[in-house]
Amino acid sequence: MDQAERLRALVRQKKIPNNSAKVITITSGKGGVGKSSISVNLAIQFSKMGKRTVILDADFGLANIEVMMGVRPRYNLADLIYEKKSIDSIITVGPQNISFISGGSGIQELSNLTKEQITFLIQSLAELDERADIIIVDTGAGISDAVLEFVAASQEVILVVTPEPTSITDAYALLKTLNRRENYSNPDRAISLITNRTTSVKEGLNIYNKLNAVSGRFLDFNLEYLGAVPQDNIVSKSIIYQKPASLLYPNSSFTKSITEIAEKICPMENDMSNKKRGISQVFSNLLKLRKN
Repeated sequence: MDQAERLRALVRQKKIPNNSAKVITITSGKGGVGKSSISVNLAIQFSKMGKRTVILDADFGLANIEVMMGVRPRYNLADLIYEKKSIDSIITVGPQNISFISGGSGIQELSNLTKEQITFLIQSLAELDERADIIIVDTGAGISDAVLEFVAASQEVILVVTPEPTSITDAYALLKTLNRRENYSNPDRAISLITNRTTSVKEGLNIYNKLNAVSGRFLDFNLEYLGAVPQDNIVSKSIIYQKPASLLYPNSSFTKSITEIAEKICPMENDMSNKKRGISQVFSNLLKLRKN
């Protein structure tokens, strides 16, 4: 029995409860499009809606999430795996009671885990599933294997794109590369689009229509549209102050658009429960992909 099969067996043995967290993976075709800002501020709005929200920062080598929150984590996912730290130890609490976990090198090294480490990881993640309503996975940018594996392992994916031509072409490149993967075939998987830094609602919708048209024609799948987030210099100001923009500027057009998108993602509890699969299942899928 290989590691992927052992991991799936452990997930089944754990009997993950029906209230496993709703996992949303947020990604982009290129860096610098505001992906982490979208992740943090969506988390703020989910928390305001009464959802227990955790961000998993899977953008290795960078510290965007902790910088935006103004909080530095003591431990990360690698400490959980190799040092057997508890879930409580690796969770850092930020503003508006949202929490985040730094991935460290833990996710990159999944394929090298022992059976004992896999067991401990799944038990810990199942505990996290029970403690969170929504887990946001903030991936790196681009079409690296690490990004594509996380996207392929996830049931719900949000792709962030800006009006820049390079952002649009790179977003399509990510979709195209993902579509070519032999292990990417799940009709239940949903990929949604958020257009960021737009000058108008119309501009955002036009970008979606163009990208969705070529995806439907050449890749044979359609994107869902969540909405447009306007260009606003409050975002850069909030990064300087190390506090989420939607908390610093609650009445801004940026915050209004983020709130509307959050409400689209989880309009009601019953709708959420239908798509909850849990972070344990995502990691099970991730290891399976790495072993195929």
